[in-house]
Amino acid sequence: MARMWTRIGLAVAMAVGLAGAAAAQEPDVIFKKSTVWRALTPNDKLATYGLDDPAIEGVACHYTTPERGGVKGTLGLAEEVSDISLSCRQIGPIRFKEKFGQGDEAFSERRSLIFKRMHIVRGCDVKRNTLVYMVYSDRPIEGSPKNSTSSVPLMPWGTEQPPKCGDWLKG
Repeated sequence: MARMWTRIGLAVAMAVGLAGAAAAQEPDVIFKKSTVWRALTPNDKLATYGLDDPAIEGVACHYTTPERGGVKGTLGLAEEVSDISLSCRQIGPIRFKEKFGQGDEAFSERRSLIFKRMHIVRGCDVKRNTLVYMVYSDRPIEGSPKNSTSSVPLMPWGTEQPPKCGDWLKG
């Protein structure tokens, strides 16, 4: 029995470690706003974060997500809801650092102790030369259909003409 618990503990530790490795960058906290007041524990909040696309220079995304307070939220045991909004914009000249596939992950973070993750993925609308970002959350047994989408049309920046996102797609 002790051996089984050791294996379960190792599996959980590995899952948490791998989840941390998937989130290569930490988003910047822009601000948080309380939504539910709690007398003795932290309030529930809406938190707005900013991050740069790790594969495409010149694109930044902002997302707002609910964060639970209370005892469970403070200890990291609360499962966060899947209501996440997303907005991405061109903030400078676009420079692709690497080729990417449709739906490749730009950012990911844990939304519950083990099973739930938020993902921001990107694709290219070749016809319109537009990067398309989508945020969603998943869970192994029952995912969430809640999602948000944002588009970044690749535009000239100063005198620099934008690249074609289709030229940077894998395959």
